[in-house]
Amino acid sequence: MHYSYRTEKTYRYWIRFFILWSGKRHPRDMGAAEVTAFLNYLANEREVAAATQNQALSALLFLYAKVLEIKLPWLDDLVRAKRPVRLPVVLTQAEVSRLLGQTEGMTGLMAALLYGCGLRLRECLRLRVKDFDFVYRQIIVREGKGNKDRVTMLAEKLCSVTWAG
Repeated sequence: MHYSYRTEKTYRYWIRFFILWSGKRHPRDMGAAEVTAFLNYLANEREVAAATQNQALSALLFLYAKVLEIKLPWLDDLVRAKRPVRLPVVLTQAEVSRLLGQTEGMTGLMAALLYGCGLRLRECLRLRVKDFDFVYRQIIVREGKGNKDRVTMLAEKLCSVTWAG
C-alpha cells in the first residue's frame, strides 16, 4: 500500500494494543461498538493526546477497511481527545543566531539545514552531495514525507560557510 515503515510499525502497535485491550478477541468478532469503546478508553482513561487517538483510529480503520474488508458504521459516540490551545513559539533572529552559533561541525551544519532550509530531520539525514545545487541555491529532497520528492531553497548563508567536521 506504499505506507512508510514507520506508519506500518505504528499501525501494528495500535492493532496489537486493540486486540490485547479487548481480551485477545479477533477483530472480526468486534465492530464499531468495541472500536468506539477502545478509542474512548484512550481519550478518557489513558488521557492520550488528540493526535495519538487519531493515530489509533487510523490504524483501526485501516485494519477493518483494508485488511478485514469490513465496513464500520461511522463512530457517532466517539469522545474525541481535546487538543490543547497553544500559541506558536517563534525565536527572534538574535536567538536563532545564538543557538546556531553554539553548534559546530556536522551537528552545526545539520541544525542550519533544518532551520534555514525547512528540512525535516529524516530528510536532512538522507541528503547526498548530489542533492545540493549551489548554482540555483536549492536542495532536492528525495522521498520526503509521503514518499514525495520536493525542491526547497538553500539558505544563502549556507553556500558560503566552511564547515569543519
